[in-house]
Amino acid sequence: MENKTYQHRIATRMLRFTDRDGNPLSNAAVEYRLANHEFLFGSGAFDSLPATAQGNHGHIDFYQDQINPDQRFYQDRMEKWLKVFNYGTIPFYWRGFEPREGEPLTESRMSAARFLKERNVRVKGHPLCWHSVCADWLMEYDNATILKKQIDRIHREVSVFRGVIDMWDVINEVVIMPVYNRYDNAITRICKEYGQIPLVKTVFEAAKEANPDAVLLINDFNLSEKYRELIADLLDAGVPISAIGLQTHQHQGYMGRERLEEVLERYSCFGLPLHFTENTLISGDIMPKEIVDLNDYQVEQWPSTPEGEERQCREWKEMYQILFGHPLVEAVTGWDFADGAWLHAPSGVIREDNTIKPAYLELQRLIHKEWTSSGVLHTDANGMAQLQGYRGAYVLSRAAEHADYTLKKDEDLSIQTIQLN
Repeated sequence: MENKTYQHRIATRMLRFTDRDGNPLSNAAVEYRLANHEFLFGSGAFDSLPATAQGNHGHIDFYQDQINPDQRFYQDRMEKWLKVFNYGTIPFYWRGFEPREGEPLTESRMSAARFLKERNVRVKGHPLCWHSVCADWLMEYDNATILKKQIDRIHREVSVFRGVIDMWDVINEVVIMPVYNRYDNAITRICKEYGQIPLVKTVFEAAKEANPDAVLLINDFNLSEKYRELIADLLDAGVPISAIGLQTHQHQGYMGRERLEEVLERYSCFGLPLHFTENTLISGDIMPKEIVDLNDYQVEQWPSTPEGEERQCREWKEMYQILFGHPLVEAVTGWDFADGAWLHAPSGVIREDNTIKPAYLELQRLIHKEWTSSGVLHTDANGMAQLQGYRGAYVLSRAAEHADYTLKKDEDLSIQTIQLN
């Protein structure tokens, strides 16, 4: 904790320890251990669906051809996942979530989300509105009806999952949405008709109505001035954006410190939390630079290599250090936990056969060894001791007695009482 780079992640609090009768625990030793970071160290948690499925968990769109019939394979994968991360994104792509109108696969997502939440993982749903992998059956309706069904879909999902999923990518990739021309789709149609700002405002307000306490994100891969200007206009219009989502799918090579710091500076101007929502770093051959749309790079095999894995490990380490060191960044999500997902890329921190890569071990080391807090507090004659550490959920223990305590940002400095016999 002596590294000043991360001082903004650390809090200090005076605690008073007592027995169950309220008597001070004088001159006692109390062990403390950070059990779960406040910071959201995340990864795509799509594999939680097949790991928890009791039946049809639905088409997962980009990843369907990767499904292994052995559920134990995904349970093993998720056991590895849980040893590193405390934050997971699960898919709500409309086409896969509701392949037939009126028949959403709610239970499969609920099972996956509850599985994660029961293990102290914060869950985010992705996305509620997006022009890509949108429900095909919407195309038979006129634009006014499409918009109504989009609003109804948001009300339904955000309400049903309230208390289990309280964070959503509300709308995805708005910068390109009105000019998207790879194929006709219902959401681009209504974006063209109603405009970007009115559409974004409408879908955010729908999500806010369904869960006023939810964390609501806008999310985009376009990190240029266009996105910054759009966000500025949306905030001026009163859109209730909780956090700004920034994608960095780096299939064509690591963006590097200078570029990453430029992005941080560009989006820090709003003072809103920054979530790096979708991040990929490749451990094989780099995608050719001339490819404009990453989806145009279609290969049958894209193997991970020993050299690529060492490179990926170095890049993830630097990127994590930069982002964890920035005071406005609250979350970082590696998009693919395992290789072979989107575009068959070697973009995971484990291989397709579930064996771990150097990047997995490095992230595990950073999160659970370097950026952690544990030790022994020694109380004074009045049972007082000062806890200092990375913000998050702690376990405080003395002999067989345990107590949970959450160390938060230094706002309320009143002395907290902890009961331990």
